[in-house]
Amino acid sequence: MSTVVATLTGALLMAGFWALALIRVAPHPRLDDAFDLLDGRRTLVEEADEPGVARLGAWVRGRWGLAVADDTRRRLRMVGTSVDRHVAHKAIGALLGLILPALVGGWFSWLTGLPVAIPLVMTAVGSLLGFITPDLLLRQRDAAVTEDATEALLTFFDLVTLERLANQSGSQALRAAAAASDVTVFLAIRGALERARLEQRAPYAELQRLGHDLELPALVDVADVMRLDESGAALSSALRARVKELRDAHLTAMKIAAAEVSERMGVLMVIPSLLFGLLFLIPPLLRLISG
Repeated sequence: MSTVVATLTGALLMAGFWALALIRVAPHPRLDDAFDLLDGRRTLVEEADEPGVARLGAWVRGRWGLAVADDTRRRLRMVGTSVDRHVAHKAIGALLGLILPALVGGWFSWLTGLPVAIPLVMTAVGSLLGFITPDLLLRQRDAAVTEDATEALLTFFDLVTLERLANQSGSQALRAAAAASDVTVFLAIRGALERARLEQRAPYAELQRLGHDLELPALVDVADVMRLDESGAALSSALRARVKELRDAHLTAMKIAAAEVSERMGVLMVIPSLLFGLLFLIPPLLRLISG
């Protein structure tokens, strides 16, 4: 036990000295982040000086240059969480996965006399699990978040149609509809519209890029329809027809998903019946085999 305590104490002291030394080192900005900001792949939420654990995430990214995959960035934008906050959760999870298994493993090693290598392996595995757990939870929520975003988009399209029927132009209808709510999808659309306004160009290309980045094909389709406003075509009827098609497709997808859930529930209901039937079949079979 004395060896385990000495090892853990030395590791914690070295980690503390290392952290103190890194605080004195000025962080270097990442060039990839600057390019992503210029291209519009990063949102203003990521650049803001957020309170709480997001500062820890910004410090970890600045010191170690931790990169985040584009797919993870898309999921974070869908749930309205900044990259710094996500990195902070990963760092906290890795730290808890490092400390808790070390304490528990050291205690079991002292009680049972297990080798010191077992707690060390437990700390490595626990740290890895704590580091990837936020990514796994984010991926698990992806389907539900995408469904909620699609429903929010359908509401947004209805608002755009109403604004268009009120003799608003295409750009004015989009801005007025996007200002009606503060959900994540509406905030992303407002950011895209504001970026297009500052660049003094039509917002439809920006909405198409946002739809591709967030993997929301409905937004891309409606942006294509809204482009008709530039050619002076009748936009209201085409927009209402396309929104109706999107709503019917979404309703069909929900019915298919509900049918799949019902089928899985039916399979689970059959299993108890089979087990109950086996209770009556096994005794005669055993008598036949023994006889």
